[in-house]
Amino acid sequence: MALTGVSPAVSALHAVDRPAPAAPTAPEGPSFSARMGQAFDSVNTQQLRASAAARDFETGRTDDLVSVMVEQQISSLGFEMTKQVRNRALSAYRDIMNMPV
Repeated sequence: MALTGVSPAVSALHAVDRPAPAAPTAPEGPSFSARMGQAFDSVNTQQLRASAAARDFETGRTDDLVSVMVEQQISSLGFEMTKQVRNRALSAYRDIMNMPV
């Protein structure tokens, strides 16, 4: 393709084939399912720690009620967060399934 009235350098730039855009690559880092699995494992671990702290207090191994209550609150918040994520995902799934095609 020859351009009239254009310098040879600009004409050469237009003649060069441009490379095709690179194909999208997989995102770096863990996948969504891996992250959710880690979150569930973390919540489960915290619930086990809260349960162990309560058991230790009940059996007299420790007398630190404050730390037991903190562990219980952390466990409760983690469970509530997990429940809310599940509810939001379920709601999104229902919305998608009810979309007209």
